[in-house]
Amino acid sequence: MKTRLLLLALALSASSVALSQSTAHPAASLSPSSRDVSTPKAAGHADAPSEAQNLFNDVNDLIQQQYGGLSTVDRPALTAEYQLRLEAVCAPDPRSCAAEKAFPVLSAEVNALGDEHSFFETPEDFGDFVTSATGGNRLQFGVRLATLDGESRLVLDVIPGSASQDAGLMRGDVLKTIDGQPYTFAGLKAAKEAGKPTTLNLERLGQPVTVTLTSRESSSRDLPRLSYLPAPEGQSGQIALLRIPTFLSGGNVAQTVHDEVRAAQAKKAAGIIVDLRGNTGGDLSECDGSVSAFVPTFTRLAKLAQGSSRTVVRGGARLDDGRIRSSVQSPALWTGPLTVMVDSGSASCSEFFAYEMQYAKRATIIGEATAGVGNTATRVFPLGSGAGLQLTILNYTKPDGTPYPVRVKPDVSGSTDLAALSRGSDTLLSAAAQTLKTAPVLVAGNDTDTTTSN
Repeated sequence: MKTRLLLLALALSASSVALSQSTAHPAASLSPSSRDVSTPKAAGHADAPSEAQNLFNDVNDLIQQQYGGLSTVDRPALTAEYQLRLEAVCAPDPRSCAAEKAFPVLSAEVNALGDEHSFFETPEDFGDFVTSATGGNRLQFGVRLATLDGESRLVLDVIPGSASQDAGLMRGDVLKTIDGQPYTFAGLKAAKEAGKPTTLNLERLGQPVTVTLTSRESSSRDLPRLSYLPAPEGQSGQIALLRIPTFLSGGNVAQTVHDEVRAAQAKKAAGIIVDLRGNTGGDLSECDGSVSAFVPTFTRLAKLAQGSSRTVVRGGARLDDGRIRSSVQSPALWTGPLTVMVDSGSASCSEFFAYEMQYAKRATIIGEATAGVGNTATRVFPLGSGAGLQLTILNYTKPDGTPYPVRVKPDVSGSTDLAALSRGSDTLLSAAAQTLKTAPVLVAGNDTDTTTSN
């Protein structure tokens, strides 16, 4: 699973993608023309290295100079080993070796680094990432699916403004057929690529439903959204459900979280449940800003290859070594009962979110142990030939030296029964609503991490 906890701001122009790290120690973005010329080159390639060799050199410069993760692999030895593999792939004419020849070699090398947060991206993968990171358009139906009965057929999320939303698809729908043929995910993907009207027969709460939709270029932005459900028996009012599907939506995730919290306060919600299930991460600035809608202030230390930095988040503003790096407008602060739902698909930045809540004793965490990449952060480097490299550049501790955990273990164990969800029952959400009765609350006006039991 590719996860995203990124320290970056993306700026697109007609000709390039520029990435800048939002920490106190920015790492230089490398391109074939700006690579450190002091890095040793492979023998026989010094005069006129091929495109494949240039790409290999760029990736390995980054691995040697910028990696700040916890892998104990001997990186110089790793480079030497995979240099030999590249030479074998490029034989018998190494000087004319195309960049594409290096793709599988580099993918295998980065995997061998043993860091789940780091991976090589082909031009197609990198292009998809840039689209998601900037909230750009892409050809899609606009639906996220879970596996049920051996196929990815159960609707989990419908992206606002998408063809699926226009067609009326809903969470819990089960896809049965495509254009009269038995449903397969491969068939759905083919229909998306064809861009032609597609008829889906589905089951909704046990009843057959037919919809017709056509994939189209639509925004990949999937911002947080708020809904309400009745409070459990014995509680009054309504509970606010804040779904955060990703922290990587081209900005405005944190601002939207604060806006939705303010809306829940205006509605006098009895409690808030934050749903991070399946959230694979995103931009750390968006994550930090979102946390600050629930935790008044928190601090962490980042350890990079070039040194360390101190981050303080307070009142919607993030300060790196005392300098403001990001902030939200008109920050809100929820002081009422709070529960956070996670599962094994909650990764990276969503693990940071859950851990900050747990560390501050600010919320009850319910669900499954998270994915297990919650103690590091990465940067995505654009490379030649349109490829990219996601590389871990730092790891985190609290000021007292406590390392961030690899994964977050919930306070209350539970899972989402997908079969029950297809029948209209979200089992984990129901359990989360019950935990609000004893979930922590924050004393109004408190500017520390201290909470009290409800």
